[in-house]
Amino acid sequence: MKSSIDLEKQLMSLNRKSYPAYKDLRGSYQFSDFQLNIDHVQGDPFAAPSKLSVQVKKAQAGFPEEMYAADHRRIALQDYLTRQFARAVGAYTFQAKGSGKSGLIGISRCGQEVLERTALTAREGELVVRFEVGFPANGRTINAYELKKILFEYLPQAVRRSLFYKNLRKEEVSSVVKLAEDQQAIREELKKRRLAAFVANGAILPRESGVSQRPMKDAVPFQSPGSMEVEMELPYKGKIKGMGIPEGITLIVGGGYHGKSTLLKALEQGIYNHIAGDGREYVITEDTAVKIRAEDGRAVSHVNISPFINDLPNKKDTVNFSTEDASGSTSQAANVVEAVQAGAKSLLIDEDTCATNFMVRDSLMQAVVSGDKEPITPFTLQAKELSGKHGVSVILVAGSSGSYFYIADKILQMDSYRAYDITEKVKKVISRTMEEKPEEGGKISIGAIFEHTKNERRMKAKRMERKHDQVKIKQFGKDSFSIGRDTVDLKYVEQILDSEQTTTLSYCLKYVLEQAEAREQNVTLLVEELWKQIRIKGLEVLCQGSYLPVSMAQIRKQDIFACVNRFRGFV
Repeated sequence: MKSSIDLEKQLMSLNRKSYPAYKDLRGSYQFSDFQLNIDHVQGDPFAAPSKLSVQVKKAQAGFPEEMYAADHRRIALQDYLTRQFARAVGAYTFQAKGSGKSGLIGISRCGQEVLERTALTAREGELVVRFEVGFPANGRTINAYELKKILFEYLPQAVRRSLFYKNLRKEEVSSVVKLAEDQQAIREELKKRRLAAFVANGAILPRESGVSQRPMKDAVPFQSPGSMEVEMELPYKGKIKGMGIPEGITLIVGGGYHGKSTLLKALEQGIYNHIAGDGREYVITEDTAVKIRAEDGRAVSHVNISPFINDLPNKKDTVNFSTEDASGSTSQAANVVEAVQAGAKSLLIDEDTCATNFMVRDSLMQAVVSGDKEPITPFTLQAKELSGKHGVSVILVAGSSGSYFYIADKILQMDSYRAYDITEKVKKVISRTMEEKPEEGGKISIGAIFEHTKNERRMKAKRMERKHDQVKIKQFGKDSFSIGRDTVDLKYVEQILDSEQTTTLSYCLKYVLEQAEAREQNVTLLVEELWKQIRIKGLEVLCQGSYLPVSMAQIRKQDIFACVNRFRGFV
């Protein structure tokens, strides 16, 4: 391996040469206390910045071994160090001058969630931080003196300030790991106590604005109804109280703007841990939960939606249903089935984003339009079997129909952001009304979607467009990406919270398509195998044979399925 002295000599020899000569710098260089890798060099000062990485031996970094002892601790530490490195290099970005992206130094921008990222990993005896640098140029001529500032002044200072335990506030580092341990303890308690979610007393659920995920100032702190309050003993925080949402069907009602959707949004995002100060640090949802909504116009490929939709007038097959342009009801039916088959143990539903005819039909409508004339079996008729027989919980926000009350095991009313358990009150009201309780179960049992064996979902993908034998992938924020000529729209997959998760999913889909484009494949088993490899080897497994992108972040198996399900190129 070359030394930092070799790098300096080679760099200075390139001064004032044509910009492509920078590519000669690719390689690894040993500095006194870290290794610098120049993994990919941009071809032009206006192109995407160069990709660099730094490796620090764990022994030199000096973090106590117990901070890596479990995945949740390691991920919390990685997240903290990523934020520290971002602050450190942020002070130097564009301090080196030049044209185009000259002087840019950048790394992942972490949000409120704690996600595992390729930007910084702590595995196999070393810390590895991956980042971008805009190599400086005057016009398109190399400015070696400005790059020397970055590589020999700015970068070493940032590395030593942010990646060495002795230079960090030890109490702050410890508090990050302790919070992760407490959050993990709550997740384990959810399983033991058969809870779908937990919302701590004092949690701040409202966000600052529609474009900011920071907590709203002067928001009403959450307080659990007494009947649903549970107490947990956490390893570091000690005793904590809050609302335990039991497995089963929980209905959340209340007037408009009283906090129903705010509570549901917090539960949606509770699949991930949050940083200290977020307000939702102790809002924890079981991590397979999937948000369900209608999604007009999405593609559906080979999904059994017959428990919800069957006997269509056009005789279209709904046991093996496919369409390029799903309606609100068929898209929501597909979303439910796909989520359950992807292993979701909880469904999160907001009536405002649902297809009304999919969700409910009141008694008058059923009397006027008989069941044999209506191909849609409403969700309300299948929910009890889905929950009771198959263990899939439902947390549902509603405000328009009393039919939902009949299926609920627990009913919460949100009033001025305060939660009240009105289950017994509703039961008394129902007992006094003349309206009969709706029947449960549809024409076809919901169990049909569990009998839809893995071998039945066999699909072949059309051949991906390649250029120089490479498949081009391009991200468009967190809402979509293209692979070849095909665009995958993820804007209604609401639990994707970061554009780096979209990057990860694009590589996941590329893997699946590479396996399925030559011949028909069992797509479910492909995803399961990919997920197994990610769990064992990390996100790095997605980029074997090429340099690792800076911007990849943790996803779930359910997200991979959601991505595959929205690809329009299966035949």
